[in-house]
Formats: sequence, structure tokens, C-alpha cells
Amino acid sequence: MDPNRGVIEVKDPKDSTLPPKTFTFDTIYDETSKEIDLYFGTFREVVESVLAGYNGTIFAYGQTGSGKTFTMEGIQDDPDLHGVIPNAIHHIFQHIQSSTNQEQYLVRGSYLEIFDEEIYDLLHHNGNNNNNIKLELELKEKPDVGVYVKDLTTFVIKSAAEVLQVLQLGNSNRFKGKVNMEEHSSQSNTIFTIIIECSEPDSEGKDHIRVGRLIFVDLAGSEQRQLKIDTTGEDAKEESTKTNLSISALQNLFSVCSDENASHIPYQDSKLTRLLQNSFGGNSKTVMIANIAPNSNNFEETLATLQYANLVKNILNKPRINIDLKETLLRCFLEEIAKLKSLLDQRILEANQRIGNSNGENKNDEMDAEEFFQEQQEKLDEEKFALEQQNDGMCEEEKQKLLKNLEDRQPKLAIKQEAQASIARKLKSMQ
Repeated sequence: MDPNRGVIEVKDPKDSTLPPKTFTFDTIYDETSKEIDLYFGTFREVVESVLAGYNGTIFAYGQTGSGKTFTMEGIQDDPDLHGVIPNAIHHIFQHIQSSTNQEQYLVRGSYLEIFDEEIYDLLHHNGNNNNNIKLELELKEKPDVGVYVKDLTTFVIKSAAEVLQVLQLGNSNRFKGKVNMEEHSSQSNTIFTIIIECSEPDSEGKDHIRVGRLIFVDLAGSEQRQLKIDTTGEDAKEESTKTNLSISALQNLFSVCSDENASHIPYQDSKLTRLLQNSFGGNSKTVMIANIAPNSNNFEETLATLQYANLVKNILNKPRINIDLKETLLRCFLEEIAKLKSLLDQRILEANQRIGNSNGENKNDEMDAEEFFQEQQEKLDEEKFALEQQNDGMCEEEKQKLLKNLEDRQPKLAIKQEAQASIARKLKSMQ
């Protein structure tokens, strides 16, 4: 292994007469490399592209026990051992915090698992303490959206800490299988998605919304599971076969997409390949992490991993910026905020006109809503007190009529104050 040249050689331990197999990749990291080295050396550029409005995919591929999940997640409690996902999340929110006031961001997250050729929502709360009961979801497709998972839970996230909490929640719901190679290794494929929407005005003041989608994929082990798993009973055998289906379909996709003369791309072969359609041959910027184990008895799996990685590096994607898409949640939020602001201004104006603002000016220009309503309440109290103290010959009937009019205005003022406060609270929660 030569990290400086990006070259790796593997030799068959069973036959020393055979020449070594040589592979060249963009970057090679050995046992001395740190997680932060991987991030800045390989993945940071992808995250920067997503912030600019591109789609990005980062996926870990390799046999069980080769370090895929550690590479993706690392150890959250130790900043020096943060994996790709925590480092990317901190990068994203640091970028947002340092952005200009003209930029408005909306970040959402979802987390799903593909196990036994079924899709499960890892963030769905079903109200049942039994974690084995999870919501199975369906794949759908729209011309303007592409392939998506119907009814998948999506959280709006406001900080890096919230993202990591969502990730931790999803991990607690993952299926854990038991294999001989590693007792608690996962047999499922997971896809953790972060969607970043950003609104920014152009030179003429017109808002444009760009949407970046970052997909993290932690794949099941790439080895032939029917040879490795201690299966007992038909259910275990069927489980192993279906787990292999997703990986086999993905391996086939690697082979076909790397062939520039291929006439048909087999995206429909599994749910995993359908969901990753944009990642291979589509419009995503994709990075593959090929994890290999150093033991000589893993030679065949290591060789297979390197061969598939060699295919993937030949796949050509056509990345493009996603801007001014029809269906964006941020656009809906901005439109709703504009409506609420307009309604709030209208309430203030109506309060001025109906409660008796003598000069007709909009008090919202001079003070906030709370101060305005407080002033109106004090004005009512003063008028009421003045009437009660008045002894200038006004008949009692006329006096009582004016007092009743003032008392009728007081509950109306309270109702309008509460209505305006409700609008203000909703507006604040959306900003």
C-alpha cells in the first residue's frame, strides 16, 4: 500500500508465484490516517458542493467488520474520532452560521433502513415499546421528483446537535443481525439524508432557492453471506438471500454503469438501487469509501472490494445545481411567513382605526405590538375614569351610555390583542 501514489497491491497468500494485483485510486488511507484527514482530504469538497445546491452521495462499501460504520459515524463523544457524518454536519451548520443575512436556510433530515427487501422508517414512532415493530414504507416515483419513499418521516433540524440526536435515535432502531465474522454486525443497508434549502436574492431582489441533497449510505457487508452466516431454519436462509439481493444488485449496477456502451441500466433490480439511481450515472457527486480488512484470510473479499471500487471510479455522473425547483419546503415557509407578516400588519392597522388612534398613524412603525395594545388599554382606562369623575351637567343616561361603549371596546381590544399575539408566535416559530 502506497498512500503517496494512491496505489495498493494485493497478493494471493495461497499462491506466492502469482503476480500481485495492482489498483490505483484517488486517495488511499492506511491505519495511521485520522478521521479528520479523510474528511478534509476527500469528503469536504462534496459537502461544499451540496451547500451550493448539488446532490451528493457518500457511501461505504466492504465486507463485514472492515470498518464501514466506524468510517461513517466514528465515536460521537470523541471529536478526534468523529466519522464522516458528524464532521459533515458540523461543517454544514458552521457554514450556515457564517452566512450573510440575505441567505435563509432550511435543513431537513430522514433516516431509513432496507432490510429483507423492505424499507423501514428508522425515525417513525409507533407508540409501541417493541422496537421490532417498524413501519414498512413504499417506493413511489414522480416525473418532477424522481424516486422517493412515501410517508418517510422528515425532521426540520436547527443545529448540529439535533442532527446527531436524530442519527442516534435511528441507530437505536436498526436491525442487528448476528454473523460469525462479527457477532453484532448489521445486516441492513441504511440511508441517512440531509436536505439543505437556501433562499438568496439576486441583484434585482428576486429570491432564488437552491436545494442540496446529501446522502450517506452504510451498506451491508459485501461478502457472500450464505457462506458466512450461521443460519438455522428457512427464515434465516431467506433473510440472507434477500440481504444479498440488494448488494448483488448494487454490484451489478457498478458493472453496468461503468460500461459506457451499456444500453440498459438495471436500477429496478432492487429497492436499494432504485433509491441510489441519481448516485450512479445520475446528477450526483458521488464518493465511494472502499473499506478493506488487513487479514490474509480475507484476501478474496479484499480483492473483490477493490475490483468493484475500480469499476465505480469509471462511472460518469452529470452533476447540476438544483435551483428554483417547484416543490421546496423553504418556498412554502417563506410564502407562509409573508402572509403572516401581512396579516400582522393588517391587524395593527385595524386596531388603530377601530380603537381610536386619533392621528391615524400606524403605531407599528413606532413601537412593538405589545406596547401599542398596552397604550390603548391605558387610553380606555383614562377615558372611563374621566367620565366617572365628570360633573358638568351631563345627564346620567348619556354618561352611562358612554361608559357602556368604553366597556364594550375593552373585550374587543383583548380579543384583537390575543389574535395578534397568536400570529406573532406562529411567525416567530417559522423564522
